[in-house]
Amino acid sequence: MRQTTTAAWIAATAATALLVTGCGSTGSHDEPKKAAAPRVDGQDINARPVSDLRQGGTLKTGITQWITQYNVNTVDGAQGDAQEIARTVLPDLFDSDAKGAHHVNPDFLLSAKVTSTSPQTVEYRLNPKARWSDGKPLSWRDFHAQWQALNGSDDAYEAADTSGYDQISRVEQGGDAHSVEVTFKAPYADWQRLFDPLYPAEYIDTPEKFVKSWAEKVPVSGNAFKVGRYDKTAQTITLVPDLAWWGARPRLDSITYRVLDFPARTDAYLNKEIDYTTALLPEDYQRLVKAPGTDIRRGARWDEVHITLNGGRGPLKDLRVRQAIQHALDRKGINQAFAKDLSFELKPLDNHFFMPNQQGYENTSGGYADYDLQAAEKLLDEAGWKGGGEGRPRTKGGRQLTVDYVLSAGSTSAQLDQAELVQQQLGLAGVKVELKKVPANDYFNEFVNKGNFDLTSFRNVDAVYQTMLTSTFVQPKGGNLFQNFGSVGSPKIDALLKKAGETTDAKAAAGLYNEADREIWRLGHSVELYQRPEILAVREGLANYGAQGLADVDYTKVGWLKK
Repeated sequence: MRQTTTAAWIAATAATALLVTGCGSTGSHDEPKKAAAPRVDGQDINARPVSDLRQGGTLKTGITQWITQYNVNTVDGAQGDAQEIARTVLPDLFDSDAKGAHHVNPDFLLSAKVTSTSPQTVEYRLNPKARWSDGKPLSWRDFHAQWQALNGSDDAYEAADTSGYDQISRVEQGGDAHSVEVTFKAPYADWQRLFDPLYPAEYIDTPEKFVKSWAEKVPVSGNAFKVGRYDKTAQTITLVPDLAWWGARPRLDSITYRVLDFPARTDAYLNKEIDYTTALLPEDYQRLVKAPGTDIRRGARWDEVHITLNGGRGPLKDLRVRQAIQHALDRKGINQAFAKDLSFELKPLDNHFFMPNQQGYENTSGGYADYDLQAAEKLLDEAGWKGGGEGRPRTKGGRQLTVDYVLSAGSTSAQLDQAELVQQQLGLAGVKVELKKVPANDYFNEFVNKGNFDLTSFRNVDAVYQTMLTSTFVQPKGGNLFQNFGSVGSPKIDALLKKAGETTDAKAAAGLYNEADREIWRLGHSVELYQRPEILAVREGLANYGAQGLADVDYTKVGWLKK
């Protein structure tokens, strides 16, 4: 399951990672003008039976940075590419389909179900064939160690997200060695997202192992693929089939991940160095759509673009300044600038938890993100920042009102255009914005994850469970920011998110998330911009892969069509 933040998800969330529906690529170069937004289950993966695929071949793909941490439950490991690789080589207990519904993965679980509601108890029946690459079977001890590391009782673990795990009262062996029983203190609606992926107890059962065992390597795997080679010089990571795998044999001989800045990916695809790339920006789309043997595939992914405001330092510690920045940003103008040459409708986003094509979506912004330059100026006046005249920064105590906007040196042209537009818009309110480009490999680990920015923009993706976003909005605890990198939160938000996570009625839970979101907007946590389209250029012979929408990739079924 692909995840959030930072982008995610948190996706190569710095751009990293839904628009036109369609169940199959036609290869047509005549694209519609401003086509409609997609169904929630929009997907385009060239779905084929495995019997149509040849044995062998490599899938080559790009990633945004060298992976420094493969434990996705740490802040550095929550980066989207790290999550993708980890879930391909570690036990993946549940998979989602194109509608976002979750199902047990039979390679790892025979069943998983709630056996009692008072207290809520879940029984997992493990597949007896499921083993770690060191030969040990998956067991309740792995679940127990993961719970102990992630339940928040020991701050030394510095877990990226403790939600859900902190609701568990005990984890123990069930009726036999292949059964696990998890008991909750209070109901937890999204219990299926926990323990997925599963980590081996021996490599996470102390705070030191939790981090160091997974630094730049996967010490033990447990899936159809394993890491075959890390090449830091070439900036590539290669996965190969695990010969001890007990499930269906993968069709691919290898999957190669290569660090590539986004601006380099179109040329890399055209040079056949990678097998798929984003075809979203017009300058890329026009080149890729004409490439021989290329499909343009579209899907409806949970994918949002936002601007994070850091309330933990500098001028933005003042709520009035954050609210002023929200009013000084012309979101409609930013969205129109991005969408002007796109061939589809771009959905504006007024909610942090739900996409416009999801049940539960409503405009929760409460007017706090309305473009209103006069309101912005009034708030800045109240905060003591005096106007310096047209085109000049405001001042206070002899200091200029200056904030930095941190972005990756590997950003797309659209991301750079967005930063420059924000710079211009905030300048009209007397806020000086300094653009600060940082090395792509450092963007998350040294800047975003550590809160070393005033403004930054990345994507949260694939939050198919709303509880996956809890760590984005809860208050930091000591030095652990979780994934709330701008340190903006409140006890009210924490309480609402906790209650929402305990609410098993979907409609009631959505109401609680939306109530929390109204407070998130009021506090100036982050400014949502739009739901990002999923438009990819993919080699036409590649099957069961592409614009996944809300679904997970089954890499045992990905492969190349027979000639």
